[in-house]
Amino acid sequence: MEVIQLLLLAVLPALVIVAGLKDLTSMKIPNWISGLLILGFFPAALLLGLGAAAIGIHVAVAVAALLVGMGLFAMNLLGGGDVKLMAAACLWLGLSGSGVFVLATAVIGGVFSLALLISRAWLRPYVDAGPGWLVQLMEPKGHIPYGVAIAAGALVAWPASPLMVAFLGG
Repeated sequence: MEVIQLLLLAVLPALVIVAGLKDLTSMKIPNWISGLLILGFFPAALLLGLGAAAIGIHVAVAVAALLVGMGLFAMNLLGGGDVKLMAAACLWLGLSGSGVFVLATAVIGGVFSLALLISRAWLRPYVDAGPGWLVQLMEPKGHIPYGVAIAAGALVAWPASPLMVAFLGG
């Protein structure tokens, strides 16, 4: 049983890493990643003993994150894939993990964005012979692949999630 729990607990870290890498290399986060995160949450929550009320709180946090994210999308501050990934991560992280997630994502996102902007100014001439995704990433006024920060924030917050607490305490 513990092996199955560990495999289910690996779903969030594995998929957010894939999402961050996909966003970094293509500036897109495929819908299947958020979809698998949503589908994977429910068996993990049930197998780790979360009750209906706790699962409901996780769902409510995810819906709230989706609504806030939709507002940020409407203001052109986040992409649609970023919003879906954030909401799916909040589903796994629940109320206790989502606060850490938002803070970590904001800090990591700020540092990552600043580092990318500096790199674009200084390293742009040296990447022309590099892979296409790197050339695109270094475009002076290009988009910031914020999925990288979302993935890193989710990984930082993962130990504070009710699922990890249930596993480690149970």
